[in-house]
Amino acid sequence: MHFKFTTAGESHGKALIAIVEGLPAGLPIDVDAINHELWRRQQGYGRGGRMKIETDTVEILSGVRHGKTLGSPIALMIKNDDFVHWTEVMSSEPLEVQPKNPRIVTRPRPGHADLSGGQKYQTRDLRDILERASARETAARVACGALAKQLLAAFGIDVRSHVIKLGHAQAVPLHRSWEEIIAIPADSPLKCADETTQKEMIKLIDQAKADGDTLGGIFEVVAKNLPVGLGSHTSWEDKLDGRIARAIMSIHAIKAVEIGEGVANAGRPGSQVHDEIFAKDEGGGMTDEAGPRIPIHHPSSFILPSEGQTGRRPRGRHHKRRRAPRSRLYEADRNPPQTAPQRRYRHQRGKPRCLRTLRHHRRPRRRSYRRSHARDRPGKLDAGEIWWGFDRRDATKFRRLSKFDHRILTER
Repeated sequence: MHFKFTTAGESHGKALIAIVEGLPAGLPIDVDAINHELWRRQQGYGRGGRMKIETDTVEILSGVRHGKTLGSPIALMIKNDDFVHWTEVMSSEPLEVQPKNPRIVTRPRPGHADLSGGQKYQTRDLRDILERASARETAARVACGALAKQLLAAFGIDVRSHVIKLGHAQAVPLHRSWEEIIAIPADSPLKCADETTQKEMIKLIDQAKADGDTLGGIFEVVAKNLPVGLGSHTSWEDKLDGRIARAIMSIHAIKAVEIGEGVANAGRPGSQVHDEIFAKDEGGGMTDEAGPRIPIHHPSSFILPSEGQTGRRPRGRHHKRRRAPRSRLYEADRNPPQTAPQRRYRHQRGKPRCLRTLRHHRRPRRRSYRRSHARDRPGKLDAGEIWWGFDRRDATKFRRLSKFDHRILTER
């Protein structure tokens, strides 16, 4: 079963609910680790005012017993501390008397789901839309992701992230090693590996706040020690890069996903995009030295050697091969020595005596063997013919002759 989750709850409702499926039984669950991830979500320089109101903690309702999973769905709940101020407005029961301040929203906000959601569900009060479309819902996702991280940690897999761009301030170079990423302090205001760039980002945030504006940016997620074989090529919905892109694109305000250097690779030739494969000196096997980024460039049929590669040129899957078809015999087999003992049937003049073509479906009569003369040498085989014949070591066997068998028959 795939790891999957679903969430429920409104931004100012009683609580956020999440149901997680796909975790195996017997997995130890650390609630403090989940709460730590919820705390990390509320950090960061320039965060919104809602982050200061809530102190998110998770409560496990089902699926875990004595600190270990049962294999059944896990239900999580995160209470909204601010619900005390929204008891009447967000009440699930019908109200006999309208509150003094119903907090009805009739003016849609640009860049939000207010307008399209109001038109789709035919509601004049856009609070019915924005309460669920709010980024507050990501708190439940963080709790689900914390469970997923504990599952990955059981296999030695670690996942980290860092900010590489905010506004026009961009870290150079974009690609950072794993050691640089894990060295970022836990109390870093923006989780940027470049301290100089981070200070510039903070200045941009202060300026945007003074102007009443906002900024966009780019963050990178990197996984370490992933095994080979994740995802599947057999179905579009099981492709790993597709599932990653779908999950990230569903996050509020995310408008693009780049796997590896996919955007930059669109303007490069395939010989500069594909990762080189090297053999390890210790333990044999193959390894990919491309690093944590995964290119999405189409595997084009380039024939240029990769950088640092010598010897035979790599060939693409559409490159024309200069190899003879399997049905043909090599030159040495098509012209065996003239002194080889041979036999010739009446309907196979000029061809090996112990061979017959596929077009003759009937099995030839068994005749006594005799030594042929030098003039009875076989002629050259026609292109594309498949040869069958008797095995001289056992004349009762009638099978397809391979290159090795034909050499034995003609040289004995």
